[in-house]
Amino acid sequence: MKVGFVSLGCAKNLVDTEVMLGIMQARGIELTANPAEADILIVNTCAFILSAKEESITTILNLAEYKSGRCRALIVAGCLGQLYRRELLEEMPEVDAVIGTGAWNRIMEAIAETLSGRRVILLGEREIIYDAKTPRIRTTPPYTAYVKIAEGCNNRCSFCSIPLIRGRQISRPIEDIRAEVENLAAQGVKEINLIAQDTTAYGTDLYGKPQLVELLRELVKVDVHWLRILYAYPRRFTDELIDLIAAEPKICNYIDLPLQHASNKILKRMNRPDTRESIEALIKKIRAKIPGVVIRSTFIVGFPGETEEDYLELKNFLREQRLDKVGIFTYSREENTAAYNFPDQISEEVMQERYHDLMSMQSLISQELNETLEGQELEVLIEGRDEEVNQVVAGRSYRDAPEVDGLVYIENDGRSKAGDLVRVKVLAGFVYDIAAERIN
Repeated sequence: MKVGFVSLGCAKNLVDTEVMLGIMQARGIELTANPAEADILIVNTCAFILSAKEESITTILNLAEYKSGRCRALIVAGCLGQLYRRELLEEMPEVDAVIGTGAWNRIMEAIAETLSGRRVILLGEREIIYDAKTPRIRTTPPYTAYVKIAEGCNNRCSFCSIPLIRGRQISRPIEDIRAEVENLAAQGVKEINLIAQDTTAYGTDLYGKPQLVELLRELVKVDVHWLRILYAYPRRFTDELIDLIAAEPKICNYIDLPLQHASNKILKRMNRPDTRESIEALIKKIRAKIPGVVIRSTFIVGFPGETEEDYLELKNFLREQRLDKVGIFTYSREENTAAYNFPDQISEEVMQERYHDLMSMQSLISQELNETLEGQELEVLIEGRDEEVNQVVAGRSYRDAPEVDGLVYIENDGRSKAGDLVRVKVLAGFVYDIAAERIN
């Protein structure tokens, strides 16, 4: 029997996909990348915002077309399945089974049920997480991997549905995470990307207080080249963590710090504990202590009640702080979140106007910052050769996280291959990417 799998959404969802793939392969199931060859098709869905839900539904319908051929069953897993499990079975006859976010370990049960002709909803404890012994098939390139250190979230941001979908935070023990990272290092992985809904809250549930610093102190002992922290929460970005990043060469000088807004009024309505003043103080401290630090952040425009004054405060903040990498999102009104019923919802037209205005300004800032790198040397992890120009290879420096950031394009390099670490000299900086030449 062959199973085809499609994974949507974030890196945290991708890890769930890789674990389900590992469980199936360990039970003797053959996996295929060609949906036309699959006896069963599975889609691991995203439901974080409206556009993600729409993509998930479109993907389900597209995969359902294969049921006219070899495919005998279509299984929906992940966040959309958790949120709309009954609606999916009632309104989409193409769907044969739904697996909630806490039921990835029941994937074989779902397959057995659908092959028996039963349409089922399988749920589990949302507060479960894989461990180092769980089978897993990595779908990322062999030199990089994501490691999920915790599941769920205890923050209650008024715009966010993640706690409804994923439940409360549950962390993995430090020794278990280290065991997984050691296994990955033994497989040749050079870059470990640590992920959770809130990495800086890691360990609170297990140890009674955040333990990210203690975890990192263990992981730097493992033979990997880069450790990258993603999804950090500003309130818990402590002096101790800053000092450790500054002192440990294995920990990338790259801070992923979703800030969401800069107006104190909007931050309060978002139920964020930060203020513009506390955010600016944190950024100043990070830049003072960590040499060459790159700060990435995300922001929401059009949150309910965002006046022109609030918007301009955000714009001025970005103009003044000149963050290296910025993602801008328009507010998505999500059912069952606190903000769903807030008055003063902003029109789509105004949201789009503010989005494009901010993106235009930030593009100029990002390009100017990349241009300041010209003449500097960087270490680059090679991702592969350019498909159009054979003598150009692409890679990432510590400044670029996989998938979400830009690339370093290295000219006249006919010898580097994927997974190599090489030194380059920056020739030119652009909005997202950098052009460089290899240093012999």
